Amino acid sequence: MTSCCKNPKTTTQIADLAQVLKAIAEPNRLKILCMLSRSTQQRRSGVCTAACACTHCVCEIYEALHLSQNLTSHHLKVLRTCNLINCKKDGQWKHYSLNKKVVRKYKSLLNKILTP
Repeated sequence: MTSCCKNPKTTTQIADLAQVLKAIAEPNRLKILCMLSRSTQQRRSGVCTAACACTHCVCEIYEALHLSQNLTSHHLKVLRTCNLINCKKDGQWKHYSLNKKVVRKYKSLLNKILTP
């Protein structure tokens, strides 16, 4: 057994990562992450203005993915539970964005596990 499998901290991280992988194994959730990721990239490149803030509301997401509103809300809840996305409430609207810090953490952990 390798050292990453014996370390209690790493074992906990692996269990957390497994939950995240389970959440993103659904194609529509990956599409949502892709959509939010593209918005984040536009913000970095200066394409987004402060007015748009590079977030998406549920209506923009379900229209883009051709899903029902309640199904889209369910997918967003699963992604929020894993802390992969941020949600900001603005009156009756909820705006979603990618939680870059958490995504980087899981990306780094997956790379650490899979790299010999």
